[in-house]
Parts: sequence; structure tokens; C-alpha cells
Amino acid sequence: MSQENTSIIVVGKLGAPYGIKGWLKVHSFTDDPEGIFDYSPWLIGQQGKWQTFEVVDWRRHSKGYIAKFAQINDRDEALALTNVEIAVYEAQLPELPDGEFYWRDLIGMSVVTDKGYDLGIVDDLMETGSNDVLVVKANKKDAFGQSERLIPFLPESVIVSVEHDERKITVDWDPAF
Repeated sequence: MSQENTSIIVVGKLGAPYGIKGWLKVHSFTDDPEGIFDYSPWLIGQQGKWQTFEVVDWRRHSKGYIAKFAQINDRDEALALTNVEIAVYEAQLPELPDGEFYWRDLIGMSVVTDKGYDLGIVDDLMETGSNDVLVVKANKKDAFGQSERLIPFLPESVIVSVEHDERKITVDWDPAF
């Protein structure tokens, strides 16, 4: 599959220019902030179009990061990229071992209890200190008066199975919660 036919995943955002030689501040959305530099090339979104940019150098600066692109050589060129999204092709993401998922894979999956009760659709995920949490929107207000549930993503105790092909997550969860 060619990269042009795969989806684009936003992994960060460019900030303000840094210095006069075309460097830009980088705000990473990856789990490990330095992990954004493992991907090459980057796609930079401008005016609804994505352009390929090659990062030729990067470094830690203060509490964040700065990067230099091969195509950008001065502050004015860098200024034009302020606040634009950084993306990569989905095919650039590493394969995950069995039983591990990217959050984006779980969003939109239906959630049912091990007794067959339909709890709704995964609308979002939240990161807490101890575990991730599924934000499940009910298809409509259900018999328990719930329109949204927060279900901890705890494999083997709450999450019974994740069936990627069927887009379904089975949980051991009381619908009254």
C-alpha cells in the first residue's frame, strides 16, 4: 500500500520560530515527546494541504523541543509555519504487539457487557495516573438513565476482549454504573 493511500495521523504542532536560521518550536503529542523525531518525513498541514518536510536537526530547548527543516532557512519562512499541525502517514507508525492498541483504533468501537448489554460507542479516551479510561457515549439515553460512562481500560479485569475486526469491546461492567 502506498503512503499516499493511507490515513494521516496528527502527532504534534509547530510553535513559534526560534532564532533567525529557520528553527521552530515543536509541541509533541506522542506518548514519549521525543518519539515525534523517530518519524520521517513529517507532513505539515497548511491551508488544507499537506506538504512533506524533512527534519535535518532537532534538540531539546528549555522544557520543549526545537527543529530545523531542510526546506526552511530563515525566520520569515519559519514564521509561515507557526501553529500548523505535524502529521505522519499511518503506515509510519510501528506495529504493535498482540493485545496492544492505538487509542485511535478504539474510538468508534461499540462497547457491550459480557451479558450482552449495549453500553454505546467509544467517543474518547482519557489518561489518568493509574490507567486509561474509555469515554463511552450511549446510543441514546438507556434504561439506566446514562448518556455517558467512564470505563477503566483494565485488560483481564474490566476489558474482557477487544475484537478489532468486529469493532467491538466486551467488558465486565455493570450497566448501572
